[in-house]
Amino acid sequence: MPDITPFKTEPITASGTLADRVTEILLQKIKTGEVALHARLPSESVLAEGFGVSRTVIREAISRLKAEGLVETRQGKGTIVTEPNTPASFHLSMDVKDSLEAVLRIVELRRGIEAEMTALAAQRRSPAQNQQIQQALQAIDAAVLAGGDGVEEDFAFHTAISQACGNPLYTSMLDFLSQFLLDTIRVGRINEAQRSDFIGQLQSEHHAMAVAIEKQDVEAARRAAWHHLENVTARIRAADASFWRSEGGELARKLSKAEAAALIPTRSDQVSAQLINKV
Repeated sequence: MPDITPFKTEPITASGTLADRVTEILLQKIKTGEVALHARLPSESVLAEGFGVSRTVIREAISRLKAEGLVETRQGKGTIVTEPNTPASFHLSMDVKDSLEAVLRIVELRRGIEAEMTALAAQRRSPAQNQQIQQALQAIDAAVLAGGDGVEEDFAFHTAISQACGNPLYTSMLDFLSQFLLDTIRVGRINEAQRSDFIGQLQSEHHAMAVAIEKQDVEAARRAAWHHLENVTARIRAADASFWRSEGGELARKLSKAEAAALIPTRSDQVSAQLINKV
């Protein structure tokens, strides 16, 4: 197993989003050789503590480095610095002026990918993978009951489904899109929390997906995932003025102001990019 490269971290204080700053610092450490080729980065929890940010921020920063082909995650070995590669760039344009349109574009993209991903998970999942999905569902509920937003646990639930579908390109695609998905998941959860008539809907939709996967009901799983993301769309469209003045509105505007992202995927991400063009 590659050795973990120790390096100095300190809380982020400069301008820009936290993920921007963490990405910039890690990128600089890789480029200067402070973190050597084939070395292993510290764990998410260690990096989060060192930078004084959440693990969600660290995950987003690592995702960006993966998209640029600078690191890769290996089962049981952590995140490893890799040889730079120069495949053709995959451009994911989010350069739109309307905040609502920016969020809905990402949800629409998720709908096509995740409906089939969930159906495959129902068909192919192992007992151990099913247990991981059910535990991930419970973790969302536990996080919300403890007063958290459940965003990280929500993403982990969808990731567990991707890992059970028997096609690693789906996991690779979610990983590639995580820099956008985490914000859209957060937008949806903030919106639900502000509307009493929305409370519990996300939980019910996730539960339907997990039940269908547990029963290995392929069509029910596909419908449940499609229904979930259709409802996410409907809830965001129904958001009132108070939502757009809140943190959720700020996140939506952040997505709408994003420049076209020229991201360099890993080799498996290149194939995943072809999937997007077919959705």
